[in-house]
Amino acid sequence: MNNKLNNVKAPPLKIQGIKTKLVSFIMHNVKWDGQGRWVEPFLGSGVVALNVNPERALLADTNEHIIHFYRAIQTGEMNPYDLRCFLERDGSELKEKGQDHYYELRERFNAHHSPFDFLFLNRACFNGMMRFNSKGEFNVPFCRKPERFAQAYITKICNQVAWALERIKGKDWHFTVQDWRDTLSQIEDSDFVYLDPPYNDRHTDYYNQWRDSDADGLARAVKNLKAPFAYSTWKQNKYRTNDHLTKHFSDFPTATKAHFYHIGSKESLRNAMEEALVMSPDCVAQNEKDSMLPDFQEQFAISF
Repeated sequence: MNNKLNNVKAPPLKIQGIKTKLVSFIMHNVKWDGQGRWVEPFLGSGVVALNVNPERALLADTNEHIIHFYRAIQTGEMNPYDLRCFLERDGSELKEKGQDHYYELRERFNAHHSPFDFLFLNRACFNGMMRFNSKGEFNVPFCRKPERFAQAYITKICNQVAWALERIKGKDWHFTVQDWRDTLSQIEDSDFVYLDPPYNDRHTDYYNQWRDSDADGLARAVKNLKAPFAYSTWKQNKYRTNDHLTKHFSDFPTATKAHFYHIGSKESLRNAMEEALVMSPDCVAQNEKDSMLPDFQEQFAISF
């Protein structure tokens, strides 16, 4: 398998913490022969799996709407032609009615869970957030951009869905709604496991309840895997250091990459973060083994 990904593409779904700008970094540092399954217990946006493009994959998440969305692409229910018609129609209504249409559509999604409505909300909500209340209802407010769905933007989204369809079509990819514990219980020795769990001390919601006990349990389970793995987390920022990383993975090869998260339009909202990729020793790319200890570090900028 070619670990150098020089043409990384963005997925249809936008999620805070998305790894689009880190995919090349991840694959540059890991070694995988592609013989088993690519397994992700925390699928999220799907950006890593879509760019890695394995022949076989087990892709799981507790968020049923993410899984149903990618299943809809896999079955052809979600396709570029129907999506364009949908976005043109509802985008026109959004332009005419503004936030009233957004909240009508949000209510419709919470009642019927359409993957088309899910994608629309994902692209029309405030700051690209994906958040659900205690009842499992999508509750992110409107982005206050009624002209959001211009033709160029619709084309961009449809092209992303077309790309995802092309990647998934004909492959043995299994999308499933389940807890990470269930996913790890299905791991075979020939699989490769990529984990991108919710970060400690970050916002969680109905589908991402994540406590220190969860993080500790996952770390213990990962270290007991017989299959090779790569585990994305954070190392430090200007305010604090991730004690969980040193507590559980101080003896594992770790690559780091410094970049910036932009959570607004102002320069003052540009937050430096050092990401970490923990790996099992048997999956470290040969060209990086000498630089793993101490940490291999690069500079990078990422924005939302």
